[in-house]
Amino acid sequence: MNKVVSTDQARVLVIDNHGDSRTLAKELLHLDGYEVLDMAEAENMELISQIVDYKPDLILLDIVTPKLEGLNLCQTLKTEEITRWIPIILMTVSDESQLRDRCHRAGGDDILIKPLNRLELSNRVRSLIEQKRLTEGLDQIELVIFAIAKAIDNRYTESGNSCTRLANLLQSFGNYLGLSPLELQNLRYAAYLHDIGTVGIPDEIMLKKGTLNPEERAILEQHVLIGEEICQTLPNRRGVLPIIRHHHERWDGTGYPDGLNQGEIPWLAQVFQILDIYVALTSKRPHKDCLDPEKALAIIQEEGAKGWRNPALVAKLTEFMR
Repeated sequence: MNKVVSTDQARVLVIDNHGDSRTLAKELLHLDGYEVLDMAEAENMELISQIVDYKPDLILLDIVTPKLEGLNLCQTLKTEEITRWIPIILMTVSDESQLRDRCHRAGGDDILIKPLNRLELSNRVRSLIEQKRLTEGLDQIELVIFAIAKAIDNRYTESGNSCTRLANLLQSFGNYLGLSPLELQNLRYAAYLHDIGTVGIPDEIMLKKGTLNPEERAILEQHVLIGEEICQTLPNRRGVLPIIRHHHERWDGTGYPDGLNQGEIPWLAQVFQILDIYVALTSKRPHKDCLDPEKALAIIQEEGAKGWRNPALVAKLTEFMR
């Protein structure tokens, strides 16, 4: 084992039997200021004991090593109460969809393809550590609700990390708009909770590739009300409720569930909505491919021209993105 000392409090554990790959990961993480513990291999129970002692903020785990099977270790860590909340990024040389499904079923929070790309590694590690720290102060009810929200994100997106990506963009865009710390916090929590109501929507509607009929559309639109009801149990997150309920309203009053228009729509719901649309357009889903950022921004601008989005906010987003 070898620790890289850093002034940053975040700790990352790298488990990989391939020396060159392990060294590369360690060096890239060190550049971002993390404290790093790297390990070649160990027996399963010995490794779990060391993980408990070290208390990492994130684990970077190769799927296959001679002494252990990475997916089995991941699944074990995610079932142990003391380690279940540690984010795990699984590393593999294959990008097959079947393998990705196995990784998500094992409880992996994300997947990276070898050889590691510095920017991708940096972004994924930062996002997951931020998510972990966001949930560390939650009580048991909140933890259960966040776990459900995360499972939904894994089910309906290819990478399972669209919520963390949305949270990061909201933080950056919110800073750009000069929002207060409490407003930024509400936006970040909303990134993980806004679609929790889809737990009550059948998969044949959520995953439908064609256009929804009016009856199906009416059922889908109920998810904001279901989500608001679920999150009523979070007494410390009241500022998230208006975002959950109103992030599908439209500037011209043709949205749902209440048909609010212009200034009637809560400001944070407007800010949230425009970036939620951007992330949805630029993310791969089971029923759609992702768009490039320029195309996604063009669609948002078109919707602004139709009267669906706050034109001033569309202009601000365009400035921010470019």
